Amino acid sequence: MKSKLINLTITGCMGRMGQQLIKATKKTRGYSLYSLTEYKQINKKISGIKPQLNTKNAFKKTDVIIDFTIPRCTLEVLKIASKLKKRVVIGTTGFTKKEENLIKKYSKKIPILKAGNMSLGINLLMYLTEIASKSLGSNFLSKVFEIHHKHKKGKVRSKQFGRVEIPQEAFIGVLKIKKE
Repeated sequence: MKSKLINLTITGCMGRMGQQLIKATKKTRGYSLYSLTEYKQINKKISGIKPQLNTKNAFKKTDVIIDFTIPRCTLEVLKIASKLKKRVVIGTTGFTKKEENLIKKYSKKIPILKAGNMSLGINLLMYLTEIASKSLGSNFLSKVFEIHHKHKKGKVRSKQFGRVEIPQEAFIGVLKIKKE
């Protein structure tokens, strides 16, 4: 029995991560690049697809929206995705507390996977730091600082990391869709 391809939309398709995601989608079985979006009109095709603005039409036949943009665009995407009941993976960083709370509200309506860093290695490092921190006791302060490349758009915040809240399985799980 042949399984149906999972249709992906990549928002922020002109950015560094958007470009990497487009390349990865081409190489990965089981996924089809349905649409690409950007915050402004783009007059060229990318991988044979003309990028669109973030609209219902751009997302209507997608299964999962992968968002690596800026907070303002992410919230725009979530507003549309919640109306269409679409899954969203968020890799965007730099949200304010108010924006984080808004994302939590959307997550009660649609499946959302949000991580400031999707790297398995970084998430493992954060997890091991938590274990080491607990074993050292309260006399020590353990921190992991995430440093971004110089081309990073938007706000970058270094913060103390606690436990890893999103394991790799959750990332894969949000992309798996049962088709009836």
